[in-house]
Amino acid sequence: MPAAVPTLDRLHHVAVEADDIETAVEWYQEHFSCRVAYQDDTWALLKFANVSLALVTPGQHPPHLGFVHPEAAKFGELKPHRDGTESLYLSDPHGNAVELLSTKGIDE
Repeated sequence: MPAAVPTLDRLHHVAVEADDIETAVEWYQEHFSCRVAYQDDTWALLKFANVSLALVTPGQHPPHLGFVHPEAAKFGELKPHRDGTESLYLSDPHGNAVELLSTKGIDE
C-alpha cells in the first residue's frame, strides 16, 4: 500500500508595500478581478482565486509571505489582528519575513 501523501501547507497571502492603500486597492481592482476582504488606512487584503494579496504601508508591516499553519502557536506567541486573524512573524535563513497565521479567522 502506498504511503499517505502529507497535506501541504497553504500560502495564504503575499504582502507588498504601498504608500497609499486606497490608490493601490483601486489600481488592483481596475486591472484584476479581485475582491476586498479588508481595508483600512494602513493595509488591505485583496482576495484572488488562488491566493490573497496584502497591501501594507511601509513601517506598518514588513513585506512578507503569509502561511496558514495549524500549529502556528508552537513557533511563539500569536498576536491578534483587527481582521480576526492571529499570527506571528519569523525570518527565514536569509532574513525574509514569514508570517504564520493560525487557522482562527481564516476563510477557506
